[in-house]
Amino acid sequence: MIDLLTIENIGSLLILIFLQAVLGFDNLLYISIESQRAPQHTQKRVRFWGIIIAVALRVILLFVMIHLIEKLKTPFHVFKIEGIIEGGINFASIIFLFGGIFIIYTAVKEINHLLSKEHLGVSNNEKNKKSAFQVVLLIVFMNLIFSFDSILSAIAITEVLTLLIIAIITSGVAMLVLADKVTEFLERNRMYEVLGLFILLIVGIVLLGESGTAAAHAMHDRTLQIRIFDYPLIPMSKSTFYFSVIVLFLVEIIQTQYQRRLNTKHKNK
Repeated sequence: MIDLLTIENIGSLLILIFLQAVLGFDNLLYISIESQRAPQHTQKRVRFWGIIIAVALRVILLFVMIHLIEKLKTPFHVFKIEGIIEGGINFASIIFLFGGIFIIYTAVKEINHLLSKEHLGVSNNEKNKKSAFQVVLLIVFMNLIFSFDSILSAIAITEVLTLLIIAIITSGVAMLVLADKVTEFLERNRMYEVLGLFILLIVGIVLLGESGTAAAHAMHDRTLQIRIFDYPLIPMSKSTFYFSVIVLFLVEIIQTQYQRRLNTKHKNK
């Protein structure tokens, strides 16, 4: 254990914890929004067990990926239909593709649900509810989708298993601490739930882009990048994603403040 306490390992651990925290933001947002679909009296337990099971499976996924990393990198199919679709797909491509589609579907469905209501008071009606078991399964499933990218990034930083496990458990504890607070904030400020859904929509688009380059990055071969009608499927950079999120937050904050000033002005007339 003492051998782990080197400056290099401590630095790697701090970077890993920061990485897990940053990449876990969209995961936490999904957990907070999705848990509200469960019955009111089970929502806290749903978030707790969803995160606990997801973190345990993330550690198992880490062991699997470390031992099978080379096999997971290898493309199992290469498209060669010139002018229509070209490039290779591997296991990561499939994970990102289906994960992206599922998140986009969920975000669009929930945005449509919010717009279809005549007033906010009925947004939590029973028609939109799911069982606690269903919500836990969805949280665990989506956590694994989000985890795939973060674990690949973590392995690129260090292959010291103990450090990787510590970083994963630390991020899990942080999610347990913050999940209830984020959910309570969204319940008190319903307009931010719409903002959160649009952020999830962008996350889905990011994952679709990742599916196009997963095999190419893994094998360091640009010819494996997926091209559809001669247009490369390129992922949004992380810096662009977080810049977009910040802009969305700023627009929402400015709009809210402006609306309050308008309301105050009308009341004073």
